[in-house]
Amino acid sequence: MRTADLDLGFTWQHSFANLGPQFHTELEPTPLPAPYWVGRSDSAAQLLGLPADMLASDAMLQALSGNCLLPGSRPLASVYSGHQFGQWAGQLGDGRAILLGETVEKRINQLTEKYQINSGLKGLQTTPSLEIQLKGAGPTPYSRMGDGRAVLRSSIREFLGSEAMHGLGITTSRALCVTGSDARVRREEIETAAVVTRLAPSFVRFGHFEHFSYFAESAGHESLKTLADYVIDKFYPACRASNKFSTNPYANLLEAVSEKTAALVAQWQCVGFCHGVMNTDNMSILGLTIDYGPFQFLDAYVPAHICNHSDNQGRYAFNRQPNMAYWNLYALGQGLLPLIGEQELAVAALESYKTVFPAAFEAGMCKKLGLNQMLDGDRSLVEGILKLLAQDAVDFSIFWRRLSRFVAGDAMEPVRDMFLDRPQFDTWMLQYQERLLGGNKAESGQSMLQTNPKFVLRNHLGEEAIQKAKQKDFSGVQNLLTLLERPFDEHPGFEKYADFPPDWAKGIEISCSS
Repeated sequence: MRTADLDLGFTWQHSFANLGPQFHTELEPTPLPAPYWVGRSDSAAQLLGLPADMLASDAMLQALSGNCLLPGSRPLASVYSGHQFGQWAGQLGDGRAILLGETVEKRINQLTEKYQINSGLKGLQTTPSLEIQLKGAGPTPYSRMGDGRAVLRSSIREFLGSEAMHGLGITTSRALCVTGSDARVRREEIETAAVVTRLAPSFVRFGHFEHFSYFAESAGHESLKTLADYVIDKFYPACRASNKFSTNPYANLLEAVSEKTAALVAQWQCVGFCHGVMNTDNMSILGLTIDYGPFQFLDAYVPAHICNHSDNQGRYAFNRQPNMAYWNLYALGQGLLPLIGEQELAVAALESYKTVFPAAFEAGMCKKLGLNQMLDGDRSLVEGILKLLAQDAVDFSIFWRRLSRFVAGDAMEPVRDMFLDRPQFDTWMLQYQERLLGGNKAESGQSMLQTNPKFVLRNHLGEEAIQKAKQKDFSGVQNLLTLLERPFDEHPGFEKYADFPPDWAKGIEISCSS
C-alpha cells in the first residue's frame, strides 16, 4: 500500500506495537472505495497539530479511509478477550479497528487542563501522546467471520458521541473524523460503509488483561506482566511507590483503575448517559468512555431505562451501571490475580470504588444544584429531586437547564410545570431555596448554566442527522457538532435542538450492530 504524500510533523513512538507480536497482528487497512467526508472535528485535529486545511485535504481523506498509509505509521490490530453480558466470551480483539500508531507532537505536550481531564491524563505522570485508530477499516484476524466494516449510522453516532462527551467535560476518547462510501455492507439491512478515526492516549482495555491471564503461556504469565508493567510505567508510575500496597504495584494498579472508573461512571450518572454495552472489552484501563455503540442520553428520567434493545435482561440499564462497573473491575482483578498474588489483596484494591463513586456522584449532583459542597441535609435534596424526576418521568436535561435558569433569575413556572405532583415539588423547592440562601444565588445560577447543558446528543437528533447523511446532506452532522462542542452556550436560532423529543423518538431502537 502506498504512503500518503503528507508532512504531518508527527513523531511516532509505537510503544504498544513494540510490546511484541503476541499482543497484536500487523496488517494494512482494507481500502474504502470512493470515500467522501461526512464530518471532521477541528478541535480534535488541533490536538495533533493538524491545520484544518490539512485535515480537509484529499490526501488525508484517503489515509483516514484506509486507502493509503500515514507516513511513519505502523498499522496493527490488537488481541484481547472479555466478558460480554456477564459471560466469558473467550478471545476477541480488534475485529474492525486498526491502530495506526502513537504520536507525540509539540501541541500534545502543551495540552490544556481541560483536555488532560477529559482524556484521562490528569494526574498521570506520562509524556502525553495519542493513539490514532481507524474503526471500520476492514477485517482482521480477530473479526470472527465479520466483514471488518462499520456502517454510516454507527460511525456518525460515535463521532458525535465522542465529541459531545468531551464538550460536557467527561473523560472520553476523541473522534477526529468520519469518512463514508457507497460501498454496501449487510447488517439487519443493507447499509453503506464508513470509517471513524478515533484518538485516545491508549485503547488498552480490561479485556487485554483478561486475555493474557486466561491464555497464559506454558512458562507462566510473562505477557500479562509485560502488559501490566507497560501500563504502569507509561500511565500509572505512582503505582510503584504508593504506600497502601507499597510492595505490590499490580494491586496499586487495580486500585487506581477502580478509582478512575468510579469517577467516570459518576459522571455518566450525573449527565444521564447510558453506555448500553459495558462488557469488559469495552472498559478502558484509563477510565475513558470508549466504544460508543448503543449509547443514549436519557430523555425522560426513568432509572431502569435500557438503551440497548439487544440487552434483553436489562443488565446494562442506566441505574445498574455503577454496579456493572464494579463487576467489571472484579473481572479485571481476577485477570491481574496471577500478578497480585492474593485474592484478599485484590479485593482490598477494589474497596475504594465503594467510596469514590458515591463521593464523586454526590459532588457532581451538588454542582448540578449550584452547591459548593455537601452539607447536612443536602443528600436528602439530591435524593428528593431524583425521586420526583423518576415519579413523573420528567425530561432529565430540560429539567436541569430550566432549574439553572430559575436560579440565574428566570421564573419558576417553567420548572414547576414539568411535574404532575406540584405540592410535592413545591415542598422540595422550598427546601432547596432555603439551602441557596446560604450562598450567592446569582453565582450559583451562572455555575449551574455551565454545569447543566442546554444541548445533549438525543437519539432523535442523531437519527435526523443520520437520515440526512444517507442522502449526502451532512449539514445535520455539522450543526450537531457545533452545538455539542459548546453544549452550555445558548446558540440562538437552534432552540429546537434543545426541545422535548417528538413522540416518534420513543420508537428508536439502538442495538450492538454497527
